[in-house]
Amino acid sequence: MQDYYEVRWHGRGGQGAITAAKILAQAAYLEGYQGVTAAPSFGAERRGAPISASTRIAPQTIMVVSQIETPNVVVVLDHTLLKYDEVTSGLVKGGWLIVNSWRRPEELALPGDFSIATADASRVCSNLGLIIAGVTVVNTAILGAFVRATEAVSMASMEKAIRERLSHSQAGINLAAIAQTYEITRLGRIR
Repeated sequence: MQDYYEVRWHGRGGQGAITAAKILAQAAYLEGYQGVTAAPSFGAERRGAPISASTRIAPQTIMVVSQIETPNVVVVLDHTLLKYDEVTSGLVKGGWLIVNSWRRPEELALPGDFSIATADASRVCSNLGLIIAGVTVVNTAILGAFVRATEAVSMASMEKAIRERLSHSQAGINLAAIAQTYEITRLGRIR
């Protein structure tokens, strides 16, 4: 168990970044972490507009409630957000950038000294029919890439969190999305 994870989520309104941040916190608690928090970062959000959220995970109680400025993990639900400098801003040396993208990690050509994980969660979710109001919802699927890259929580804890949070009918399809995304996640490192 690592000492501390600060995870910053970037997505678009309606993709479920805030829900994903909460599910990760719940899975971490089930994993045995005593300190977990999840929080949205609010502004003038609307469906499709860039949004962010955060998750903090620690083996002890967390007393910090500020925005995350130096994350050791950044999760990007929409690869087009990578054009904004603030998405990768502050990502610590050796941290993880996890991106919903069909591209290989090295093809993203991003400056920095961190590891990159990519997975086409959009395709997985589209194939499974995880679409709400015309929007492919990738938040649960990308949790599979998070588990694969960081190993911060186990698939068993993630499954338990999903089953506790979602109805029986929705849990199965979301667990399939997580498992499929875990399997297709590609890992790389840039310097």
